[in-house]
Amino acid sequence: HATFMVSKKLYLSNKDKKIAGFCGGIAQYFDIDSTLIRLLYAVLTLASFGFGIIFYLIAWILVPRNPDKNK
Repeated sequence: HATFMVSKKLYLSNKDKKIAGFCGGIAQYFDIDSTLIRLLYAVLTLASFGFGIIFYLIAWILVPRNPDKNK
């Protein structure tokens, strides 16, 4: 039997976004609530003395927008 893995891709969310859709995309990828991701991201950004802001900007540039306009 051949086992085929369906690979998931991380995309910026078109539907669930506040700024660029990165946290919404992470939530869609892991199939969890985006509010939880946003809260975790805010805490980690504060704990890392703002490094999360730089990471967010880099992710905004590198992570592609979801080709499905409804996601």
